[in-house]
Amino acid sequence: MAERIEQRLEDRIPELEQLERVGLFTRKEIRAVLRKASALEYKIQRRALRKEDFINYIQYEVNLLELIKKRRARIGYSFKKDEIEYSILHRVHSLFNRATGKWKDDVQLWLSHVAFCKQWNAKHQLSKVFSTMLAIHSNKPALWIMAAKWEMETRLSSESARHLFLRALRFHPECPKLYQEYFRMELMHAEKQRKEKKEFEQAKMDLGEFSYSEEILNGEMARIVYREASQKIKGVEFQLAVLSIAKLFDFTQDLQKEILESLQATYADDPLTWDYMARQELELSSLQPTEHSTKQKKVSEMAQREERCCAVFDEAVRAVPTEDMWKCYITFCLERYNRKTNSKELKQKRLERTLSVFSKAHESSLLPEALYKQWLQLLLDSNLSEKAVEVAEAATRHFSQSVETWQMRLQVLIQLKRDDVTQCFEEAIKHVKSKGTLPLWTLWVEWSEATNSKEDTEALYQRSLHATTPAESVTMKEMYLDWTYRNRGYKKVKRLFTSLCENRPFSLDFFRKMIQIEKEQESCKMLHLREYYERALREFGSTNTDLWLDYIKEELNHPQGKPENCGSIHWRAMKMLQGDLVEDFVSKYTLLQTGHL
Repeated sequence: MAERIEQRLEDRIPELEQLERVGLFTRKEIRAVLRKASALEYKIQRRALRKEDFINYIQYEVNLLELIKKRRARIGYSFKKDEIEYSILHRVHSLFNRATGKWKDDVQLWLSHVAFCKQWNAKHQLSKVFSTMLAIHSNKPALWIMAAKWEMETRLSSESARHLFLRALRFHPECPKLYQEYFRMELMHAEKQRKEKKEFEQAKMDLGEFSYSEEILNGEMARIVYREASQKIKGVEFQLAVLSIAKLFDFTQDLQKEILESLQATYADDPLTWDYMARQELELSSLQPTEHSTKQKKVSEMAQREERCCAVFDEAVRAVPTEDMWKCYITFCLERYNRKTNSKELKQKRLERTLSVFSKAHESSLLPEALYKQWLQLLLDSNLSEKAVEVAEAATRHFSQSVETWQMRLQVLIQLKRDDVTQCFEEAIKHVKSKGTLPLWTLWVEWSEATNSKEDTEALYQRSLHATTPAESVTMKEMYLDWTYRNRGYKKVKRLFTSLCENRPFSLDFFRKMIQIEKEQESCKMLHLREYYERALREFGSTNTDLWLDYIKEELNHPQGKPENCGSIHWRAMKMLQGDLVEDFVSKYTLLQTGHL
């Protein structure tokens, strides 16, 4: 092994001599490079190879290349690259090849090699990397697409890109993304040929026997790809994705028409088809030129386009009366309403249209639950509070088991300061199952704190502890403790803490809150702190290292603390903590003893 390493270091000597001779590095720096290279070489020649060693070596060589590049720029020397940089580049490629050969499944390693080749313009080497990588990771479509894009955009070889896509489709015959990118590539190829032909014609050059195929120029290859894909991939999303790609090219009108006709014929009942057709009305240009149009005329034209969109949507919800269809319609209306405009008339028209669509969807019982919140917000922003209350009530009738819907209604009533908030809370708790009611109880007690008397709020807290599930009551205990301290004082909260400790479960924050309350008192007693820590450790001592450390700190720092207790606390912690937590505790305890924690 030593002989092999010595040989590799000797191979470096010519490039290092050149670096010193041309003044890029000093003799001292050359020695430092050799020492570092020697250490790195020994690490990658061991029997038990580690990926990190290869990565560190590669990173060192890349940093060396960057440094040489900066030194060259500083002194203005650009010669001897064959003897210096190319030698280092060859070594980096060799390191990458060894690493990817050893850890073939590490895609990130392969991608790092690809990125390095691109950065240093190693086209020939990158072609080999892609070839090897795809042979191993043929099950990843994204890698095929990356390789084909590089062939098309960097090497300008549409033939190689096409060959890669065809190979990829043999492995992934039903991958939508592959077909989309293949479709895009064929259109890019057609566009490139159209530009070439135009330039030749402008230059009046004689092409001899060479001629451009009209079929390819018109995107016939892309049409074949689309037809093949349509037979294998079903779904309106793919059709719309292909159509959006075709619209990027100005010579694909016939192809767009074919895709659109297929879309309407095959997926006439799909909401996304109708959504696309409706939105197309916005893109249709005005019949008259608009260069010298007044602002009022532009507003009027935009209003007409939106009306045409809504006419298509109205037809859509009659043809396809589903929640998804109404959702598309409402989403469109909200998008238009949220667009900025200086025209108050257009803004008002958009608002009225949006509210009207919401109402129609609600009357059809096809308004999704999630959209009620947006409807209510829109009504409140428009100062239509009575209507908002009606809508919130209707929403809870439709979704009487939904905590989110009841919460939404209650928030509306609280915001409007209505008198029937308590009645609505009672109704909500009655309809919703006990599991999952925590958001309602937290909202109720928070509202009660700001509105009702202390006695009513305390009674509500007591009720919530019995009404919620054990897991949810944990949060209510924390809130109850905090409220009692703020409103009733220390003695009351201490009695409450003792009372609440009789019923499990607890949270760590529950105990930490009580510890914090005790520490805020003028006469903070260590006796009480010990009680709280002991109670907390009975519940969480086996899973929480910080609790033990805080207890030890308290004994060390509190005026009434007993540092001699720290040894027994440490011994108990070592006994109670589970698994790796023991090691974690030991390291933190050591830091504490040395004053670093």
